[in-house]
Amino acid sequence: MPYPFPGMNPWLERPNLWGSIHARLVVALADDLNPRLRPTYQAEVEEMVYVVTTDNSESLGRPDVSVRSVSEAQAVYAVPPLARPVIVETPQREEIKHRWLEIRDLPAKEVITVVEILSPVNKRPGEGREKYEEKRNNALASRAHLVEIDLLRAYGPMPVRWPGESQPGENQPGDYRLLVSRVGQRPRAELYPFTVRDPVPLFRLPLRADDDEPMINLGLLLQAMYARANYDLTIDYGLDPDPPLSPEDAAWAKEQLKLKT
Repeated sequence: MPYPFPGMNPWLERPNLWGSIHARLVVALADDLNPRLRPTYQAEVEEMVYVVTTDNSESLGRPDVSVRSVSEAQAVYAVPPLARPVIVETPQREEIKHRWLEIRDLPAKEVITVVEILSPVNKRPGEGREKYEEKRNNALASRAHLVEIDLLRAYGPMPVRWPGESQPGENQPGDYRLLVSRVGQRPRAELYPFTVRDPVPLFRLPLRADDDEPMINLGLLLQAMYARANYDLTIDYGLDPDPPLSPEDAAWAKEQLKLKT
């Protein structure tokens, strides 16, 4: 089945699939940009490994751990029977790989633009989000542009202040977001909110003043990635997406899927 939606495919958001989606999309974006950036710039994939504490209520895109029942030992003579334990789970330390793009000028290799694609661990309340928000704040305080791509409906969006708001809020329109923060315009930034029914907005990659800024078509990259990875053969569209859609959007998605089958 070809890519079934005009914009973001909500079935790609499933936590146990997103790690693969994220890695493929970062590389696809770098491969798309580099021929258009030469000979002035280079798009380089960067990676950081950090450790966060998680519990089983927090999915990091790994398969759930199965818990087996503990068999009860037989009583021998007058020895009292073993107490039946309660099977519990303890917090775990998880290594998280976070990849992003850095657009560097050549030959100096100065970072001009940082491109972040969010993962569940970046958005989920807790240590992972705190670490990402610290990294985000450092980028916003730097002399580099920031592009932040949020293709996940789960958890609250990264804070921005809308016109007329006294405090950044979470009850803001859109299922997904593209944020373009240009150095010379801060604290103002360009925000592109869109819903599951919308095409992914086009936007220009910010570079140095007076340089041509390439247009980024994430929707096209998603469709090409979906085809190359054979996701149509592995995604079960009989299951609800994770997180689930609203009843209205679920009915709309069902109709879209019918049109492609």
